[in-house]
Amino acid sequence: MPRPRGELSAGVITALRTGRGDLPGADEVAGADPFGEDLHLALYTLYELHYRGFALVADDREWDANLLGLRAALEERFHTALRAHAHDGRPVDAALAALVVEPTRDDGNSVSHFLRARGELWQLREYAAMRSLYHLKEADPHAWVIPRLRGRAKAAMVAIEFDEFGAGRAEDIHARLFADLMVDLDLDPSYGRYLDAAPAAMLPTVNLMSLLGLHRGLRGALVGHFACLEVTSSPGSRRLAQAMRRTGAGPAAERFYDEHVEADAVHEQVVRRDVVGGLLADEPHLATDVVFGIAATEFLEGRLGDHLLTAWRAGRSALRIPLDSSST
Repeated sequence: MPRPRGELSAGVITALRTGRGDLPGADEVAGADPFGEDLHLALYTLYELHYRGFALVADDREWDANLLGLRAALEERFHTALRAHAHDGRPVDAALAALVVEPTRDDGNSVSHFLRARGELWQLREYAAMRSLYHLKEADPHAWVIPRLRGRAKAAMVAIEFDEFGAGRAEDIHARLFADLMVDLDLDPSYGRYLDAAPAAMLPTVNLMSLLGLHRGLRGALVGHFACLEVTSSPGSRRLAQAMRRTGAGPAAERFYDEHVEADAVHEQVVRRDVVGGLLADEPHLATDVVFGIAATEFLEGRLGDHLLTAWRAGRSALRIPLDSSST
């Protein structure tokens, strides 16, 4: 179980640990920062019940009515704020086209450009520790959309997910490849190991996937989110692979990003043409939600990037609990 970061997360963690205690109420949720670490740790903890859960927490707590009621209130606070901050009136084609435009030079706001050009090994280790919150369950949140799609969109989504899950080979599952990367970087690859170290800006990027995946009504936004990740992955992964080579991070660290350069270059075409295209051919009214999914992803990733670059340029750790360079 993670360490609480405020009254919301403390209430959730106490309830899960002990089975007792009053859960936070509507007033506490309404007064919380919708992008703050207390709300998002509480939400992350509740979402984790739908993934692997926690030691000593009974499986049936996943469907505890009181916990679900609190989760709904936390989600509403987060979702409403996202809609306000990530409003985007572009058509889908314009939003997707903007994702594939690579700047001719680094504008100073890109984490992958920074790491490729001048990132140090300690910064790559911090980046991997943070990203492990998603990459150790890579593609799992997106699998929830499969039963909510049909026809061309479903077939294409399954094809991409098949690659993400190793194309039938356990050793090639992308989550496993990331665990191998962590070993090369002298990090502990245990699932959830760096949750307590993750900064506030990291938690919403993972919670967004769970929010969109667990709600059928947000299937269009999840497809938009997925498209944003896949379309931007290949060039970003190329830069991160170069950063790993330049710093001597190790072969498994290089392989993870090399794999994404190749695979996601193909996935980009499939997701644009068949996943997004197929969804909107069946349900054209979801176009606005697809664009929202793209805009929300860009907004949250931008906040995280600002946090990382501000800390690293000042020569300080971007984590809440800095890594010990001599051990895991």
